[in-house]
Formats: sequence, structure tokens, C-alpha cells
Amino acid sequence: MLAVRAGTPYLPWRDPGEATRSLRYALHRQGFTHTYQSNGNGMSVLSVSTELTVWCKNGSFVWSERDVVVTHPSDDPDGAARLILRHHRMPEQQSDDG
Repeated sequence: MLAVRAGTPYLPWRDPGEATRSLRYALHRQGFTHTYQSNGNGMSVLSVSTELTVWCKNGSFVWSERDVVVTHPSDDPDGAARLILRHHRMPEQQSDDG
């Protein structure tokens, strides 16, 4: 259980940086190991690949798929990772064939 001090403006899982970190870990487990996260000013951004950047602000993850803006609640990073994996290829796995 996380300790939250009185006067905390939002709970940790509502914090964009924490939500994005959870999304980054969920994507990492699926093979997206070279990501970059930046936090500030009440929002967070996760660069997943050259084709995919995910923003987190106002309680939602936001990204684009084929010129359509997709949103997903930031309190469900595993669900967001599943949606992202449906439309974005995982990094190529290196073969052992040489």
C-alpha cells in the first residue's frame, strides 16, 4: 500500500508520471525495451518508437493511430498497452540463426 501525505493533489496512480511509468513497464514486458519518458507540468510523454508517442494528461493516455486520436484511462496502463500492441508491431526479435 502506498502512503499518501495529506494535501497530496492527486493519488499516485492518477499522477501522469506514475501512470506513464506503469505503461512503460507493461510495454517493456511485451518487448518495447527502448522507450523514453519525460514528465512535467502535470503531464507525461512516452516515446515508444519513431511511429508512436503516448501522452498522459487529465486522467487519460492519448496517442494517434492512422490519423485517429485514441484515448484510454490512465488508471488502466495494462489495457492501454494491449490496445497499443494491437496496432503497433513489437520490435523485431533477433533470431539465433546468425
